[in-house]
Amino acid sequence: MVDAREIYLFRHLSDEQLKKLQEISFIKEFKRGELLFYEGEEPRYLYILLDGTIRVYKTDFKGNEITLHYFHPVNMIAEVANFEDFPYPATAEFETDGKVLAIDYSRFRNEFLKDPEVAFNVIKSLAYKIRILNDIIIQNLMMDAVSRVAKFIDEHEDLFRELKHNKVASLLNITPETFSRILKKFKDQNIIEKKGKEIIIHKDKLKKYI
Repeated sequence: MVDAREIYLFRHLSDEQLKKLQEISFIKEFKRGELLFYEGEEPRYLYILLDGTIRVYKTDFKGNEITLHYFHPVNMIAEVANFEDFPYPATAEFETDGKVLAIDYSRFRNEFLKDPEVAFNVIKSLAYKIRILNDIIIQNLMMDAVSRVAKFIDEHEDLFRELKHNKVASLLNITPETFSRILKKFKDQNIIEKKGKEIIIHKDKLKKYI
């Protein structure tokens, strides 16, 4: 069992509370490509990502996957479905091997959400999800493709370096071809430079497109 005090939600818990938490939770490991849950599934557990990367996506009526966000440790995943008691609105898939802490939500609600510090940390997590949703709305309604790519590179340089181009394109809701053309534009303007295996990003130049 993971030391729950290493998780931001539970740093303040007493030994007795930690013992109760251990009784209602377990660690589950996943391989790359495995699903944590699928769109429409009824939630039973509160999931906390401890290791690995999770991609959350929706599927449109044509069967296309629309990436909403990538999550890294330590994060609650789709907790709104638990709190509002509705089916998962999207699918969560592991992009890498990973593991989660799965907590029996009904018992967690009854035994832990009355704790002010746990409740406050839950609120902070929900606020973070609202910011993600706001970014998605702004990105898709108010920004053109060049601005989307520039904003993504500026704010998520780690993911830009880590993810394959088609994954980033999916996250930004543009085609891989469009993403490649925009990257070429940035390279032609020396916003992005490649020196050997090193990629250099000049963010001061990039910001004019945001």
